Amino acid sequence: MDPPDDFEAFAKAVSGFGVDEDSMLLILGKWHLEQLRSFRKRTPQFFSEDERLFERLDDNQIALSTKEFLRFKCCYGEKAVVQWTMHPWERDACLAHGAVTKSPLAYGLLIEIACTRSSEELLGARKAYQSLFHQSIEHVTSRIQYIEHKTETLGVAIKTSNKKNLIEDDKIVRMLKIRSNLHLKAMVKDKDRESVMSLKETIHYLCNPQTYFNKVLIDALKDDAKDDKKEALTRVIVTRNNVDMKEIVEEFNKQYGVPLSRKIEEVALGNYKDFIVSLIDKIKEQTTEIPIKESLTEGGASS
Repeated sequence: MDPPDDFEAFAKAVSGFGVDEDSMLLILGKWHLEQLRSFRKRTPQFFSEDERLFERLDDNQIALSTKEFLRFKCCYGEKAVVQWTMHPWERDACLAHGAVTKSPLAYGLLIEIACTRSSEELLGARKAYQSLFHQSIEHVTSRIQYIEHKTETLGVAIKTSNKKNLIEDDKIVRMLKIRSNLHLKAMVKDKDRESVMSLKETIHYLCNPQTYFNKVLIDALKDDAKDDKKEALTRVIVTRNNVDMKEIVEEFNKQYGVPLSRKIEEVALGNYKDFIVSLIDKIKEQTTEIPIKESLTEGGASS
């Protein structure tokens, strides 16, 4: 089926009374980055061009799809579909907003975003946050009580660390200085909370993201995982799919001795399971492809 036909079929699958989950997830599961980008451009009933140069998902469509999915009690499926189709800038902005409006236990997500996105991706997320929520992400995070850490302290800690001879070049230290306004402030003041992120953990995010994401995944797949942990499964599979998912899958297999897709099949159910596994299986087809990064220049802002 040609992509334009796919787009029409997808719109039909989510625009009636209820949701044709089978058709919708079958279509979405095979789309690659370019097809997602084209879908956002060619479906004005779902997306509109924002003044900050990204396709913004229509709020009414989000509310409608949530309502229809709930008829089938498919909360995780709805979130997976919405996050998968969203522009990456908008997706990260919404994830960040969700983190700062929840309890301190969610603040670690801010560190995850700040430490695992490129400078260009972070700038895009800042632009989207401004458009979506009419304030800057810096202004929002400044209202939360955090521990202040000087960037120089982080630079010294990294340079003197002997873990895999970490970061001895000034380029990475400069990168940390640029990012410190967000990720260094995302360490909660209350030391008794589980959400406290130590300096060592922050460095770990930056230097070994695959190991970090696999820890998030295995925690999400535990039988006793709470909802906030379970939601991380969708977040990691979707946000890393066109970035470093191949490396994450390989590291997961090496670290836990079982393929990630098989582990998901043991825990997840129904169409949600099939969709998430299809996103992982699709990675095998992309081993020779080079990920296309979002561009901040006009005409290249869509993904």
